[in-house]
Amino acid sequence: MTTQKKLAIIVYAPALVGKDRRTVDSVHGLEKALPDLRLEWRLSKSGRPIALPQRDAWLIESIAEGGFPIVCNGDQRYPVTVWGRGRDGLFSAGGQSQFEVHAKLPLDEPVIASAAAVLEGMAEGARALWGRATPYEAAVDIAYQTAPTLEGPPSPRRGLPALKPFEHIRSPEIPYYLGWMNYWSAAAANAIGFPDPARDSELLSRARLTTSGGWLVQLTDTPLDLDNPAHLNTLKRTYERFPEIGGRAAP
Repeated sequence: MTTQKKLAIIVYAPALVGKDRRTVDSVHGLEKALPDLRLEWRLSKSGRPIALPQRDAWLIESIAEGGFPIVCNGDQRYPVTVWGRGRDGLFSAGGQSQFEVHAKLPLDEPVIASAAAVLEGMAEGARALWGRATPYEAAVDIAYQTAPTLEGPPSPRRGLPALKPFEHIRSPEIPYYLGWMNYWSAAAANAIGFPDPARDSELLSRARLTTSGGWLVQLTDTPLDLDNPAHLNTLKRTYERFPEIGGRAAP
């Protein structure tokens, strides 16, 4: 048996306020991008799907600690999950608390074809500042750019640059890291200096504006595979182009 590959999505938004409908809107955004998908189940403590006939109301009432519990499609053979969590300002850019929405989907042809729309739907539903969609294997390598080692600083793999811990980044509009598909709100794009027509022609060939005035920027034509030297070089070049990402620019 082979392990099913996954697409991992995270979007970062301002913290929830009260019974915030951005919880529901982010889930709706994902469903709209994949019309056959219905995330109308929750998980029991044993991991068994339980139907949610009033899913939206349940989500609003289940907001806790700045996020919401896992909802899923109820299909254990083809699992799609989404959940939200709060990130305390002590561990966030600019000292500002954040709302993160996470999703995992099978990395198959329908999801690959809809990945940009999925990321946009989740990000704009959450009113996110930025986000990314990346195959799980590449996301693990990218996480090593910020993960501290027992000796102290991060020890990135594959020659990728070390990035600052999230709490050391000066503004929540600045992305912490890159991914295969990147959502940059208008504020995030402005913070990192995108687009520059003279320098970003390659990125612009795989980018588009969103309905809110943000950008979806895709680094490679196919899902990011860091065993592919061309993909790895594209990721490195993009970090070089945007030194603000990960807080690497001089203050």
